[in-house]
Amino acid sequence: MAGRMVEFPSNGDTASGYLSTPGAGPGPGLVVIQEWWGLIDQIKRTADRFAAEGFSALVPDLYHGRVIGLHEPDEAGKALMALDQERATKELRGAVDYLLSSGAARGEHVGVVGFCMGGGLAIALGAAHDRVSAVVSYYGVGMPETDLSRITGKLLGHYGEHDDMATPEAVRALDEQLEAASVPHTFHTYPGATHAFANEDRPEVYDEVAERLAWARTLEFLRANLSG
Repeated sequence: MAGRMVEFPSNGDTASGYLSTPGAGPGPGLVVIQEWWGLIDQIKRTADRFAAEGFSALVPDLYHGRVIGLHEPDEAGKALMALDQERATKELRGAVDYLLSSGAARGEHVGVVGFCMGGGLAIALGAAHDRVSAVVSYYGVGMPETDLSRITGKLLGHYGEHDDMATPEAVRALDEQLEAASVPHTFHTYPGATHAFANEDRPEVYDEVAERLAWARTLEFLRANLSG
């Protein structure tokens, strides 16, 4: 297993990201999408964890080199508001194409796992690329202008009981929208957990019990829905 920065074509330009692959050779492709902090060490370690489980995991750098400290939520919020969703989605599409064409991954489809902001973008990518067969959203409830009916894969969602961002009301609304769009999906709510419960670098919100269960469910889901 070795992680490195790579570049890949995107919408007539070049994007970059952190790629971590299994030591035994390429595994099923997986796009991992950052929280609103940027390409921080924690999300790189998450890609490494997936690589250790046999996946070829690519984290696109959607902030193009900018990294925000975990104690600067106001700056992170500004970065999220300034994010061009159309451009980000194109870069994520480029990441899928890179995994499928470069030899970095094997198989004809990829999965996507996103956290917080990335959870919403994971759902958007599932609707934007027909080679995405498995979508995992950690406390993400979608992005504006996403046509859920275009999702061709299955979707798994993880949510905290006391999340004040991906609120229970927002999760219920997403559930109803996915049902109306005939998208196969399963949502799990974790008792006592709050937003970002899977980020081990934030002890004020990290919930080890919830994170371990969500991780196990994520691996099971990805293995069931990714060929290769």
